[in-house]
Amino acid sequence: MTAIAEPRRRAVARRPRFLLDRTEFMGPMFIAPAVLYVFALVGLPFLLALYYSVSAYSIFDPSYRFVGLKNLYDVFESDIFRHALWNTLMFTIGSQAIGLLLGKIGAMLLMKEFPGRGLARALVILPWAVPISLATLAWKWMFDSLYSVINWTLVAAGLVDVANQPQWLGQQDLAFAAVMTVQAWRLFPFGVIIFLAGYASVPKDVLDAATVDGAGFWRRNYQIIMPIIAPIVVIALIFGTVFTFTDLSVVYLLTMGGPMNSTQVLGSLAFQVGILSGDVAHGAMICLFMFPFLLVAVIVMLRALRRREI
Repeated sequence: MTAIAEPRRRAVARRPRFLLDRTEFMGPMFIAPAVLYVFALVGLPFLLALYYSVSAYSIFDPSYRFVGLKNLYDVFESDIFRHALWNTLMFTIGSQAIGLLLGKIGAMLLMKEFPGRGLARALVILPWAVPISLATLAWKWMFDSLYSVINWTLVAAGLVDVANQPQWLGQQDLAFAAVMTVQAWRLFPFGVIIFLAGYASVPKDVLDAATVDGAGFWRRNYQIIMPIIAPIVVIALIFGTVFTFTDLSVVYLLTMGGPMNSTQVLGSLAFQVGILSGDVAHGAMICLFMFPFLLVAVIVMLRALRRREI
């Protein structure tokens, strides 16, 4: 059999291959559009921001004069920037924690069998599917000082006085809580989907065995299920952190950074300084502050994920 099969294998090996049949050629060809796309939409703007950040460029003086680290010093000297940096960290951590916690609770409820579960699962996606501008306008009406349905509910329940209704977007602490609430509401569907996918990947026989061994609700959740779905949750955390840290839409549409810059985050501050005010150099320097924070956060989370896989 070996003697018969050998000449045929040699004949196949000598057959000339077309260029499109070679994996060493087709592999880079398939990857090239994605690489070019990322370079054009991410790499070039990043290099341009680096260039602007060390120049004196503005729409009033487009000179490209090199100023070194002067813009970095100016930005650090700004109280508004330091406050925006702190707000960005709190905004990201707080909304991530609330969104994932609510997502876990929502996924646990949606794993149960009940009438209308399919409709409930579809409705959960709404905060993600509705355009952010439309959703933020709805939230703005709910936080309105005169027509707030939240205040109306609190007054009807007797929790607040009519004369002392909270000004959700007019008081600094309440305004920051409002923008964090809206961002957590946006992340909630993502958390639900991630946890549903994680729960579906847990083997049922493992849970049955744990139940037979006497494991209760908390032990099953935090000693069996969570270690199994931890890699999925970490990936969701990375995506959510990147999206929230660089997001400015909720803050800009809801409060425009006010009152008194109390809800300002790095994204909204960079937009106001670099685009609305025309100070492109300082706006670019503020934007670049996001990069080291995100790079460190992503590396730490990926290393933690790799250790769990090992």
